[in-house]
Amino acid sequence: MKTYFIGIDISKDTLDVCILNDSDEKELAFKVSNTVEGIEEMIALACCSGNDSSHRYCFENTGNYGLLLASLLEERQLLYYQVPALEIKLSQGIQRGKNDKVDAWRIARYAKMHEQELIPSALSEEVLFTIKNFLTYRNFLIKVRTQFKNEKKAFYQVSKIADVSYEMEEIIQQIKALDDKIASVEEKITKIKGVGFLTAAYMLVLTDNFNKFQNPRKFNCYAGLAPFEHTSGSSIKGKTQTSKLRNRRIKTVLFSGANSAIIHDQELKAYYKRKKDQGKAHNSIINAVCCKLIYRIFAVVKREEPFVNLTRYNLHMS
Repeated sequence: MKTYFIGIDISKDTLDVCILNDSDEKELAFKVSNTVEGIEEMIALACCSGNDSSHRYCFENTGNYGLLLASLLEERQLLYYQVPALEIKLSQGIQRGKNDKVDAWRIARYAKMHEQELIPSALSEEVLFTIKNFLTYRNFLIKVRTQFKNEKKAFYQVSKIADVSYEMEEIIQQIKALDDKIASVEEKITKIKGVGFLTAAYMLVLTDNFNKFQNPRKFNCYAGLAPFEHTSGSSIKGKTQTSKLRNRRIKTVLFSGANSAIIHDQELKAYYKRKKDQGKAHNSIINAVCCKLIYRIFAVVKREEPFVNLTRYNLHMS
């Protein structure tokens, strides 16, 4: 039985589709709307190339634009791979030209070439979608608040030569309102099934409730925390460095948590001081502290028990 690889290039309103067979021959290429009707039409056209069990749907992780497609494929129990766009791009090497039809073909070919390595995707639990949307909304509010804060600074300079008291008062009220909204969103996050707060919320979403990463080392690579050697023969001996292809958001959150941990956690505070005394740079130590925090989080999830700070316990016992 032939296997068919269906590459889908997703945009807000349309889906460009390319169907390849396992001999790398193009069976069909077409465009449908990114709606229930359009996706059903795509599935019906794909059925002309073989039965459902022989189909391998593949598309880039485009956030909300791909949710309807993933949902309908799951509803019909069709196998699909949702892959990071950068992963597909890097696998193709140097490419000439770009359009939606070509992209759909490239995605289908990627699925064919990497079928043995790809893991079938599945939508996250409803609670993770809820957390993810809260985090997205919180980030949006923070960006808007930052814009108002920057405007406040600009108007402060203007106030030295002109009366801008009305504008200043309006901006201050907007910032206060945004502070209240951000606090409200953060409160809602903490109430979702006992989620601790920002770091825990991001960890739940990015690991898909710890289903996407089997161990902390892989997650550290994904977050850009794991340093890699940078040498070649005897002539190039650079410093170890983390990957630039990292998730910047989670790394920022983890760095913030690590900076707080070296103040309040006695074990990590002692670790930071020891490394600092050895001449290590602040960011290098904080990066290592982030790794330690990730190992703690994964250990807690694996054991299904709360974290016990043995250092603090020993201090109380002595």
